[in-house]
Amino acid sequence: MAVESEETIVSTEYGRVRGRTENGIAVFRGVPYAAAPVGPYRFRPPVAPEPWDGVREAAVFGPTAPKTPYKPPLDQLLPEPVVPGDGCLNLNVWTPDPGGAGLPVMVWIHGGSLRNGSSAVPVYDGAAFARDGVVLVSVNYRLGIEGFGVFPDVPGNPGLRDQLAALHWVRRNVAAFGGDPALVTVFGESAGALSTACLLASPLAAGLMRRAVLQSGAPSAVLPAKARRTTRRIARRLGVEPTAAAFATVDRAALLRAQGEVAGGSGLSGGPAFDIVVDGEVLPEDPARALAAGRSGEIDLLMGTTTEEYRLWFAPGGAIDRIGPLALRLAMAKAGVRGRTARVYRANRPGASPGEILGLLATDLVLRLPLVRLADARLKAPGATHFYEFAWPSPVLSLGACHGLDLGFVFDTLRDPATMALTGPDAPQSLADTMHRDWIRFARTGDPVWPAWDTDRPVMTYGLGAPSVVYAPRDDERRAWDL
Repeated sequence: MAVESEETIVSTEYGRVRGRTENGIAVFRGVPYAAAPVGPYRFRPPVAPEPWDGVREAAVFGPTAPKTPYKPPLDQLLPEPVVPGDGCLNLNVWTPDPGGAGLPVMVWIHGGSLRNGSSAVPVYDGAAFARDGVVLVSVNYRLGIEGFGVFPDVPGNPGLRDQLAALHWVRRNVAAFGGDPALVTVFGESAGALSTACLLASPLAAGLMRRAVLQSGAPSAVLPAKARRTTRRIARRLGVEPTAAAFATVDRAALLRAQGEVAGGSGLSGGPAFDIVVDGEVLPEDPARALAAGRSGEIDLLMGTTTEEYRLWFAPGGAIDRIGPLALRLAMAKAGVRGRTARVYRANRPGASPGEILGLLATDLVLRLPLVRLADARLKAPGATHFYEFAWPSPVLSLGACHGLDLGFVFDTLRDPATMALTGPDAPQSLADTMHRDWIRFARTGDPVWPAWDTDRPVMTYGLGAPSVVYAPRDDERRAWDL
C-alpha cells in the first residue's frame, strides 16, 4: 500500500488504481471489471477490459448504465444519479486496510426492477461496512433492454453475465484490497436480490460466494418466449426488427425513450417489465426449482422482506385509495388468488381497505411466500438459513414498512438526505446499529445471532420496539394459499 496526500494506490490484474482515503477508509470508485459495452460488445456478454499503463484515477464514481428516470412520484423518493460515459461496467471498493488480509467481503448488487439504479446511489455508501471491518464492493451492470432484452442473435442475460464477471473480478483481485476471496457474501435488494438468487442457481457462479443475502427479492426467471414480448413491443415502437443487430443501429436516446414508454412494470405494480430468463447456460433451469432441489445448499442464506412492500408503489400517488372491491376481485382473478385466501387476510384486518388487502396479497404472492418456500426446501441443507422481517413504519407519505425502506438501516446511512427521503429525519439509529451489525456477523460467521430456520419458523423482526424473534408470523395466511 502506498499513501500520499490521502491517496491510496492498489495494483489490480489490469493495472494500478488510485483511490482516496476518506475518514480512515480507502475508497476506489469506478474501477472497470469489463470493457465498455459499446460497438461490437453491445448486447453481448462482457469481455475483459484492456489493461492500462500508469495509475488510473479511481476517486469518483464511474459511468452508470443507460436508464430512464423513475416516474413520479417515485422520482422524489428514489435517488437516481446519472454519471455519463460508456464504461458502465465498473465497481467500487471500500476497505479499512488495503495492506491487510483475510477481511470478509460483501458484494452489493443494487435493485431497480432491472431497469433503474446504480452503485452511485448515496444510500449504498460502503463506508460504514469498511469502518466495521468489511471490504464492501458495489457493482454496476447493464439495465433494461441492453441488459435484459431477449434477442435471437446474441446470448441471453447479459446483465446477469455482467454480475458474474464482477464476481470473478472480486475472486481474482479483492485480496489486493485486504479481502478474503474465500469469504465473499453477495447481497442485494429487490432486483438485486432476484439477481443474487439467480446467481445462486447458476452453475457458472460455483465457488464465487460463501454466503448470500436476499432482501425483498425471490428466485424467479421466465422462459425466453415470454421475456421476448417486451423486446418485441419496444421493437415495434422503434420500427425495427427485434434483433440485437437492429437495436444496435438505434440512437440510444430513442431506445431509452421507447423502453420507458413500453416497460414500466415490476413484480408488484404489474405491467410489461424486464425479466431474467432461463437461457440454458447461465440458468439451465428455473432458479426456484434449482434451489429447492438443493443447488447452492452449502451456501449460508439470509433472507426476508419488509412487512408492507406494496406501499412504495400503492401509497405515494394515492393508488391504494382508488382500488375498490371490483378492482380487487379482478386483480385476484388475474393472479389466480382464491377468494377464501383473501378472506383470511380480511378477517385478520377487519378495517383494511381493498387496496391494502390487494397489496398484502401481492407482497406475499411475489415475495414472502416464495422465500418461505425456499427456506422450507433448505431445512436439510448443509448451509444455514436465517429469515427476517423489517416492520419499522416510515412516517413519510404513509409509506409504512415499504419496499426498500430497510436499505438505509443495513448500510447505516440514515443521515444521508437520500435515505431520509424514505425514512424521514428521525429514523432510529439504534435499529440501524442492530441491523448493520447483524448483516456483518452473518457475513463473517454465517450466524446473525438468531435461530436458523426450522419447523418452528423463527423470524427476526425489526420493528418499533427492540428487535425480537417471532415464531411463524401470520402462519394462517401462509397456509391459506394452500387451501
